[in-house]
Amino acid sequence: MNEPSERKGTERTERAVPDQSTASDQGAGPDESPAPDAAEPQARIEELQAQVTDLEDRWRRALADLDNLRKRVVRDVERVRGDERARAAAEWLPVLDNLERALEHAETDPASIIEGLKAIRDQAQDVLARLGFARRDDTGATFDPARHEAVAVLAQEGAPDGTVLHVLRPAYGDGEQQLRPALVVVAKGE
Repeated sequence: MNEPSERKGTERTERAVPDQSTASDQGAGPDESPAPDAAEPQARIEELQAQVTDLEDRWRRALADLDNLRKRVVRDVERVRGDERARAAAEWLPVLDNLERALEHAETDPASIIEGLKAIRDQAQDVLARLGFARRDDTGATFDPARHEAVAVLAQEGAPDGTVLHVLRPAYGDGEQQLRPALVVVAKGE
């Protein structure tokens, strides 16, 4: 007889549990099967795993594309640098040719050497100008530390303070495209 009473006790407990549940849980009774609820989260997990796999694949492809782009840019930069070096060297070839001609004629007529060297100097300046680095004549300009390097300061009557009096070594190019600053002597105020 003890068994039926134990069963009655458990039935009472089972009945007591649904009575204590909240209103939102009352719709789910012990007779409903949990299989549809368990299948739904599993399907969602599989869907999310598929999305993660797809995103990882896209990420790997994007990394590979970026790596290929980097390699292509490096190749292109090296090619452009090589082309520019070849273009600059080709600009200087006529200057070298003229120097060789001047040396060939040095023994025959020494006076013509001076004229030939001046012509070669002018040709070299033209090459630099075509490459974007024209020679600057800064005599009489106001001293600018970005464009000039002062090697001496002289007091000169009639010259404003900070004026370039004499250029010892000319500058080539201007602004961001300056090859080197000019070495200059600057006027000092009295």
